[in-house]
Amino acid sequence: MSSAIPSAPRVAADAATPVGGTAIVAFIAGAKLLLHLFTASRYGGFRDELYYVACSEHLGAGYVDHPPLIAFVTWFARHAFGESLFALRLLPAVAGAGLVWLSGVLAREMGGGKFAQALAALAVLFVPYYLILQHWMTMNAFEPLIWAACAWCVVRAINTENPRFWFLFGALAGVGLENKYSIAFFIVGVVAGLIATPARRFFGSRWFWLGVISSIAIFVPNLIWLVRHDFPFLELMHNVRMSGRDITRPPLSFLADQAMVHNPMLSPLWVGGLLWLLADPRGRRYRVLGITFVFVFAALMLLKGKNYYESPVYPMLFAAGSVALESITRERWRPVRWIYASSTVCFSLLILPIVVPILPPASYVKYQAALGYPPPQSEHQPNGVLPQYFADEFGWEEMAKVTAAAFNGLSPADRAKVVIFANNYGDAAAIDFYGPRLGLPKAVCPHQSYWLWEPKNASGDVFLVLGSDGAGDREHFATVVPAGRVDPIYSRLDEHFTIWLCRDLKFDLRQNWAAMKKWN
Repeated sequence: MSSAIPSAPRVAADAATPVGGTAIVAFIAGAKLLLHLFTASRYGGFRDELYYVACSEHLGAGYVDHPPLIAFVTWFARHAFGESLFALRLLPAVAGAGLVWLSGVLAREMGGGKFAQALAALAVLFVPYYLILQHWMTMNAFEPLIWAACAWCVVRAINTENPRFWFLFGALAGVGLENKYSIAFFIVGVVAGLIATPARRFFGSRWFWLGVISSIAIFVPNLIWLVRHDFPFLELMHNVRMSGRDITRPPLSFLADQAMVHNPMLSPLWVGGLLWLLADPRGRRYRVLGITFVFVFAALMLLKGKNYYESPVYPMLFAAGSVALESITRERWRPVRWIYASSTVCFSLLILPIVVPILPPASYVKYQAALGYPPPQSEHQPNGVLPQYFADEFGWEEMAKVTAAAFNGLSPADRAKVVIFANNYGDAAAIDFYGPRLGLPKAVCPHQSYWLWEPKNASGDVFLVLGSDGAGDREHFATVVPAGRVDPIYSRLDEHFTIWLCRDLKFDLRQNWAAMKKWN
């Protein structure tokens, strides 16, 4: 580079006070970690994380509905920490704490002092979306951290004029693609931001292109898998769109949802952060990030994505907004800082039991009704008395126990050959997670990636069928009789069903497996 751009101005307040911004951010990150660890085993296993446990038993370069990283992370967690829910949820909790920490670091890199760093960390701590999804072992727990780390690389590259940070950006982006494909929107947004700003100078550095190569190299194994399997993820997304499962919102409603998903009290912070990045003379040096946000937000809104799909892009706006508020109130209106921060904390503590499993479920129902704060929704599901994200933590172990009772009621000869057939991946994953300690065999299921793991030994003589009303089964079996009933109180309503004992399948399961595929 021919000329260096001076780094962002640093505020020296930390050195002059007993407790600096770094220490405060570390304290807030620690609080986030402890909150998740103390509530890790409060309810039960979550539908998707039980599914990822099943995927971790079939490690590969890809899966029908997600990239492979989450399966490998789950495999590591199970072998390093054990099979308990606490062990399974340790790494997501660490990722949540890391996101809080990195948000404070981002504020510091943008020139923020102690207050800005603390407010950025506090904001991320109280985002409902992060509190919900960093409670489970899912790819959504790690996605915001990866995006924030990429944003940090952008800021560092601009501040230091060191293009090597683009190599790190590329490597992180490649890892992000192996975690969840939606980071592609962020990558394209950053490229658009570079083109539209003086930061396009980085295109002339070999480190930028080495970053591109590293990103592609990391993603290639999954890309090859997708090609070899005819891009099942695209087929799945088409089926989901046609089914009407996801809640799609018009633009104004989509915008209003952001307040609910990301905490209404934080709306002024991220809006102010966006304006600071796009218009303020001090924030415009990072305008790449402002343009990235606009692109990601507009693209997902126009494509009718779920109302939380763009959530990983918000930490950089919280950091920017915190710096802006600190700057505006440095000379005057200083009480505004503390009024806003304390009001945010009070409101956030009020809604905390809505998004963190603190209360017993019966108390939760009463508290939510009294509070009148609707929990965020993204899918049309028969949720029952709890919102989907909590309802999907109930009923799985109970279902496995009822299935085990039906299994143990069979003769030894029937138990030796029975097939436990689940109609959806949640039921199958619950059998595979809770079943071994109950003496159950692995489930057979045609849903999502389970379809790839086609049955190897299925005689077709005796089946225990889960997740069916029994009507269709009577067309395929000689006899269909009830063998048990699953009626968990707090689960989704579609997880209330009869377990059917079915005999003498009228076709060969393995020969007809291809036609039974269910990706939705």
